[in-house]
Amino acid sequence: MSLPEIVSREQWRAAREELQVREKAATRARDALNAERRRLPMVEVGEEYVFEGGDGKATLLDLFEGRHQLVVHHFMFAPDWDAGCRSCSGFLDQIGHLAHLKARGTTLVAVSRAPYTKILPFKARMGWTVPWYSSCGSDFNHDFEATLEREGELLERPGVSCFLRDRDRVFHTYSTYERGLDGLGSTTSFLDLTALGRQEEWEEPKGRASALGAPAGSGRIRYHDEYED
Repeated sequence: MSLPEIVSREQWRAAREELQVREKAATRARDALNAERRRLPMVEVGEEYVFEGGDGKATLLDLFEGRHQLVVHHFMFAPDWDAGCRSCSGFLDQIGHLAHLKARGTTLVAVSRAPYTKILPFKARMGWTVPWYSSCGSDFNHDFEATLEREGELLERPGVSCFLRDRDRVFHTYSTYERGLDGLGSTTSFLDLTALGRQEEWEEPKGRASALGAPAGSGRIRYHDEYED
């Protein structure tokens, strides 16, 4: 097995400080990339998709649960599968407490093509509380490219799509797939994909930190049982 070189504490510190310069540059580059993502145009969603969840039938607008933003995890679970994708399951396992997303007006849900009668027992087995909906019978997965058709065969792929709500109008703002999910799971990582971002004053473009009419930034962070949803 190849292990790191053994050096003195002084040599390690010098090497660490050299690497930290590159880490800070990567952080600034990531911030700039996130700003460009927030500058992307958006597309109005006119299709009346119907999903099935724990409370029965639901529209895409219903999935927002009254909030301004929606993040959809395209969970790979085809109608003829007996269980959900192992990699998607590992992804869902690492998601933190949803209260911190909700406090920033953002709802996170999972959507799969499997019928809800298959989703429900698998969700119970995994012990997840993330809202999970079936898109079975609709074109949602196809339209947002989570299900692809190649040479007559339907192929599933993991992804995340973000939506923004303006009253009763719904807009698609962003999607990413496969390796684009690397590093996602934390509250900030999901917010960085959305049009409103983390809602911090330092973020570009300006004017979105207070879009939800609440104090911006880290001052809004609470213990997860202290939020008023």
